[in-house]
Amino acid sequence: MEKKITAPITKETIKSLKAGDSVLISGVIYTARDAAHERMTRLFKEGTPFPIDLTDNIIYYAGPCPAKPGEVIGSCGPTTAGRMDAYTPMLLDNGLGAMIGKGARSDEVVDAMKRNTSVYFGAIGGAGALIAECIKEAEVIAYDDLGTEAIRRLVVEDFPAVVLIDCKGNNLYEIGQAEYREI
Repeated sequence: MEKKITAPITKETIKSLKAGDSVLISGVIYTARDAAHERMTRLFKEGTPFPIDLTDNIIYYAGPCPAKPGEVIGSCGPTTAGRMDAYTPMLLDNGLGAMIGKGARSDEVVDAMKRNTSVYFGAIGGAGALIAECIKEAEVIAYDDLGTEAIRRLVVEDFPAVVLIDCKGNNLYEIGQAEYREI
């Protein structure tokens, strides 16, 4: 059963999600990849506020392709989340509600998720063109000089994702592997 959720995401919603749940996300999310994560955490350590209010927001690890004429955005598939792991605990400790990406996360990220009641969603790699159809608005809001890795504000409607790691640390990758070994 798919759960419809709204972004920004509340702690109440996060607590209701379990590893393996399918969700459709509607509302405002933000894109940020490696370069944006490095810059915003470095600048934050130097005293500059984050370029977005992280509180309860969702960051989608994506660097969308340029839009073709008449389109809102180009292909917008997820990138490997592990590349953001060095920066993620700081963002979670400063209010980030959820992340969307693909692939496993470090123990440090999972610990920060449990500490901050956060969730990690997975989007399907290779489906960037289909995911782009869920994006109704897109605008660069920070670090325009980073091109596709700039931070974008996206308005999404029924963005499909799966809960990969819930706020209790239950991990779909580990659950799936354990179930496979039992066969």
